[in-house]
Amino acid sequence: MKREVDLKEISDGKLYGINDMVKADCGDCKGCFACCQGMGQSVVLDPLDCFRITQNLSCTLEALLGSELELNVVDGIVLPNLRMKGEGEKCGFLNQEGRCRIHSFRPGICRLFPLGRVYEDEDFRYFLQIHECKMENRTKVKVRKWIDTPDPKHYETFVRDWHFFLKGLERKIEEKGDQVFANQVSLYVLKQFYLTPYDGSQDFYDQFGKRLEAASLL
Repeated sequence: MKREVDLKEISDGKLYGINDMVKADCGDCKGCFACCQGMGQSVVLDPLDCFRITQNLSCTLEALLGSELELNVVDGIVLPNLRMKGEGEKCGFLNQEGRCRIHSFRPGICRLFPLGRVYEDEDFRYFLQIHECKMENRTKVKVRKWIDTPDPKHYETFVRDWHFFLKGLERKIEEKGDQVFANQVSLYVLKQFYLTPYDGSQDFYDQFGKRLEAASLL
């Protein structure tokens, strides 16, 4: 999701790599769940997020749509996101105590927070959002540890490939200026990368790579 803001206004002015230390550790949040409510449609899910959630909950994506998840247009393409609902517009995966029910397999955006990503030159770096997290006295932690994702090298390759694939589709949609084409692209992306199940016994990244290679013909 695009953010038309000056990075200098929302960050500490630094860019970080996976092995850098950053002041992001909020000490297990200690009862705070401010970032898990009122987020609108901003917690957009990538294919790995949906794979992890459906595999761990032993359900299909369709079973979660309309309850914990929903579909919305993101930069011209329909993608799933966490659904905020009820009083306080809370994430549907929060329990009664305001703790995340899917914390061990939470989405990538949740793992990042309060970090963000800035993309340039066919790659990306991390930055610290200084106004987003309400917790004070955060401590330093290595970006790799904070993200808490197995096989970070393959994960970063996936994040980069997925982002620039979507940006390429976005440009094609803008060039075509045809809503029918935009709808076809959205349906293809949803079926190819989200609705068609991945084999849980096989490596996700290998499966994703094959689907991405097939989709490059779009």
